[in-house]
Amino acid sequence: MKTKLSHNVYVVELNRKVWSESTKFRDANPHYKGLMGCLYVGMTSHSPQERYKKHKTGYRTKKGIKISSRFVEKYGVFLRPHLYSAFNPLTKSDAVDLERNLANSLKKRGYAVWWN
Repeated sequence: MKTKLSHNVYVVELNRKVWSESTKFRDANPHYKGLMGCLYVGMTSHSPQERYKKHKTGYRTKKGIKISSRFVEKYGVFLRPHLYSAFNPLTKSDAVDLERNLANSLKKRGYAVWWN
């Protein structure tokens, strides 16, 4: 049985204002020294470009449920494909694992990272 490669991970560059304006973001990144940028790591069943657009517009489902990250909506600047494109596409299970692993790897490299 074939496993469907239906998901993608993606990385969004966040404006560094997120660091000074969000206690929640700062608390999630106590290691951050200010040398690297601020990032958001996510996964999606859409293309990274389509998902980024949904974040930036504050997308809501037909039931009115907001599914965009407030950090990307307010602070998202652009996608960083060189940090994720080599991994895509993935199975949903692999995307879930990679989202967490990529976020942790980027933190270890000195970035401030938000992911959920």
